[in-house]
Amino acid sequence: MILIMALAALSSYLGIGMLLRLLKHQQLMLDIPNERSSHSQPIPRGGGMIIVLLSLSGIMLFTLLYQPEDMLPVGLLVLGGFCVAIVSWRDDIRPLSNRVRFATHIFAAILVVIALASWRQVTLPFVNSTNLGWLGIPLTIIWVVGLINAYNFMDGIDGLAGGVAVVAGLGWALIGWYLHVPMITIFGVILAASSLGFLGHNWHPARIFMGDVGSAYLGYAFAVMPLLALFFLPNQEQSNALTVFFIGILLVWPFLFDTVFTISRRLLNGEKVWTAHRSHLYQRLVINGYPHHVVALLYIGLAFCGLISALALVLDLPGSIFILLIWIPLLCVALWRFVLYKESSMQHQFTQYEKR
Repeated sequence: MILIMALAALSSYLGIGMLLRLLKHQQLMLDIPNERSSHSQPIPRGGGMIIVLLSLSGIMLFTLLYQPEDMLPVGLLVLGGFCVAIVSWRDDIRPLSNRVRFATHIFAAILVVIALASWRQVTLPFVNSTNLGWLGIPLTIIWVVGLINAYNFMDGIDGLAGGVAVVAGLGWALIGWYLHVPMITIFGVILAASSLGFLGHNWHPARIFMGDVGSAYLGYAFAVMPLLALFFLPNQEQSNALTVFFIGILLVWPFLFDTVFTISRRLLNGEKVWTAHRSHLYQRLVINGYPHHVVALLYIGLAFCGLISALALVLDLPGSIFILLIWIPLLCVALWRFVLYKESSMQHQFTQYEKR
């Protein structure tokens, strides 16, 4: 497993390096700064395509060699990921309409439902399992499409999306190993390793960006993971494995919280959700003086807290319910209050400066 991770990381680093030289030489796919951007100079984008190619080819090769009987569902998942990646790559070259991108995301989510089925029931703390019935289908589609876009929204500063992908991929690899689901282990290892190789070029100051091709695809991959885990778990473990749903949330919770919080805030303020902006919590920290790598490390640390929490749930450690009901919500509030404190502090300093 360590050899696979090292090989994937090295392949990603070298592949992105070659892509970077090509894009710079041809002056292609340059990310021109706009209202949403946190950089000031044009930088090549599209490095995420290497993550896509390594992970999709890796999971297909593993299925072909070790689980050929599962080629159909895995093939559908790969097709969905490929569709998301290709449309996003095209969008990186020349912007597409929201309608085209959104339709592609829905199509990919439908492929996931066909391949793995939908969420059939959920288990909440202190409540028995609830059968979702047909509602599981639209909820699954919303989950997949939502995480695709959430991850895309959060790819706005150097090292952030790639760093969280390393943590989330590693988390799924460990959980797949514990649950004896090698498909999840391999997929998680390749995602983590290829994202680590990408960080070699994307850590601040970045030389290349992931682009929508990488961020949208990673959102798709991490949305698929819990459904893939449930699909391959033995039937007798299905009832206990419903915590996998919460694991899927915990491993990317900083991105989900920041996105939901920001969208809700913009809706309440009467702002257009889909227009370019810099009002995400991570963007507000950068605006108020924190360098990219510090904010990225903060979110990576929060994601690591989610990883530890997810492992506690899987191991059914005492106090696991505390994680869901108190620990993560407290971290959400702490992040929000920290941003407000920083903004207030900067405003106070600015006011004092004006009085001089």
